[in-house]
Amino acid sequence: MARLDEGAFTSFYGRATRALWSYVYRVTGNAADADDIVQEAFLRLLRAEVGASEEDRRRYLYRIASNLIVDRWRIGRHEEGSRARGREVQPAADIDRDIAHTFAELAPRERALLWLAYVEEDSHEEIASSLGLRRGSIKVLLFRARRRLRDLLRAKGIQS
Repeated sequence: MARLDEGAFTSFYGRATRALWSYVYRVTGNAADADDIVQEAFLRLLRAEVGASEEDRRRYLYRIASNLIVDRWRIGRHEEGSRARGREVQPAADIDRDIAHTFAELAPRERALLWLAYVEEDSHEEIASSLGLRRGSIKVLLFRARRRLRDLLRAKGIQS
């Protein structure tokens, strides 16, 4: 385990930042939060001694970002008190607005699980590592997240 030199970090940052930002944005629904969390995750990567492989660094980034998302959600929930905790998501051009809003209604962990599994196409082991969960629980948690999304979509008449 070693720290990254400037050239290796710059190269890795260029390859990893867009996917990480997309993940964080989809989970938080807020571009400013995504900017802050991605910046903090990369800062922590620079300070940490992470495995030498790019995959180790990528998993570390997603795990840190996921932890920061949960921290921000807890703080926001505490501060908001009785106000609604959901935020409107400005959906990407290729995603239907209703589906994006429905996705935003999921809990942060549900959004993270679905994003990592179906957008990033991570394995259960990679998802477990990124989110700090046991590998054996990923299949059940994904099933529940998919079912919750399906139920929300059906309730809104988006899916039959």
